[in-house]
Amino acid sequence: MERNEALALVKPHLKQERYEHTIRVMETAIQLAEMYGVDVHKTELAAIFHDYAKYRPVEEMKRWIQSSYLPKDLLHYHHELWHGPVGALLLERELGIEDQELLEAVHYHTTGRTHMTDLDKVIFLADYIEPGRKFPGLEQVREAAWEDLNKGCWMASKNTISFLMSKNQPIYPETFYAYNALTKQYKRS
Repeated sequence: MERNEALALVKPHLKQERYEHTIRVMETAIQLAEMYGVDVHKTELAAIFHDYAKYRPVEEMKRWIQSSYLPKDLLHYHHELWHGPVGALLLERELGIEDQELLEAVHYHTTGRTHMTDLDKVIFLADYIEPGRKFPGLEQVREAAWEDLNKGCWMASKNTISFLMSKNQPIYPETFYAYNALTKQYKRS
């Protein structure tokens, strides 16, 4: 599948603002992929599709989680986490995408995971640092992203956990596992 076809498939599922975010994530992800030796075409597609299910109704996403192989514990956390896993499932079922590495990058782009591939890291980080984002601590993560992929992901993970804790929000366990794994990888790099 080529870029224009993927964009045409995703655009009807996104609000204009989110579509523009998707374009920025794609552009950022391609730059990161080129820098860190990650498959650019696969990165491009994963970035385009990362928010495929973002605006699906909460009840629909809940039904998909309940009736599929997706982890049921997702239902105990904020529905903002659901669009990654549900999106990966729907890319497979609705669009026939079978590339597991691409699907996993979409699945884990909000939470991260213990054994993140470089593609996972690029999509996770590109979504976090794309030029349209603005929040405290972002510039330091942007700088780190271009120095060391693991450091950038570690900082993004750390900031996400700190932010959720400051809001007294529950944190999905896989996010903690991702942070721990990234801490070990960053210290080794």
